[in-house]
Amino acid sequence: MLMEKERNDIVEFGKQMSSQGLSKGTSGNLSCYDPETGYMAIGPSSLGYFDTTPEDIVIMDLEGNIIEGKRKPSSEHNLHATVYKHHPEARAVVHTHSTYCTTFACLRQPLKAVHYVISGAGVDEVPCAEYATFGTPELAENVGKAMGESKALLLANHGLVTCGLSMAKAFSLAVNMEFVAEMQWRCMAVGAPVVLTGEEMAAVRVRMQSYGQAKKPGEPKDTVGY
Repeated sequence: MLMEKERNDIVEFGKQMSSQGLSKGTSGNLSCYDPETGYMAIGPSSLGYFDTTPEDIVIMDLEGNIIEGKRKPSSEHNLHATVYKHHPEARAVVHTHSTYCTTFACLRQPLKAVHYVISGAGVDEVPCAEYATFGTPELAENVGKAMGESKALLLANHGLVTCGLSMAKAFSLAVNMEFVAEMQWRCMAVGAPVVLTGEEMAAVRVRMQSYGQAKKPGEPKDTVGY
């Protein structure tokens, strides 16, 4: 069975995504990417997260060809492939319909630096891609146009997509972006949010370089999950 570890990660984090309320029902999807083979493991379409097994995960290439699997893949496989093409360092993508991120996606407003954990996205402001029907090449194209350097992106009237060096990192970033979105929403309910300046965010990024456990030689640095 190809990409066995990645299949298990998708199953386990899918359960977490559902239980933490980041996506309701069968909404949202997750994937992992292996650069050596060029294969992407992605969840099946419209199958409950607690009903999904590793055998249900579909293996595809980034051009949409099914390599292994009997299930129909997630309708958003083109979106996931676009993220990997745009961020070649990424090894996992998480797409959620989390409440507060989706609220700002429906407003077509970006997430701002109301809290420093937004720095995990690699930018001071998380943009919002233009609207297109879910599961279409047009949506994937809009993602490619809007993502820029950001590892997180709102999808207009839809939800959130994040990527990371591992499934744990991509998932942690999705959790943190939902926190930022909730803080932004709550601040707007009371008054005008005070957004951190570029200088203040630059100081956060410097601080994050020495945060957490020491990295092994050659291990890439990823500040998500602090």
